[in-house]
Amino acid sequence: MASNKKQIRKPAGTLRCGNIRATIWENTGAQGPFYAASFSRPFKDQSGAWRNGASFGLYDLEALMNLALEAKEWIAGQAAQA
Repeated sequence: MASNKKQIRKPAGTLRCGNIRATIWENTGAQGPFYAASFSRPFKDQSGAWRNGASFGLYDLEALMNLALEAKEWIAGQAAQA
């Protein structure tokens, strides 16, 4: 009997800059592995539970820019090793 459990993928890497987090995912394509980054900002909702948002305010944008550059360098480093 087949299992209905969802397989949980682990990120290839996680980077942080201030309150912003970049999660880097490894994917497999026809030409081999490639990477993609997603960015998030943790916040507490009205009930006090932690959530991750994907919108960034004025004071988050510089950290987001720095983190995007760091994620680009991380991904380029992985490509250079392949």
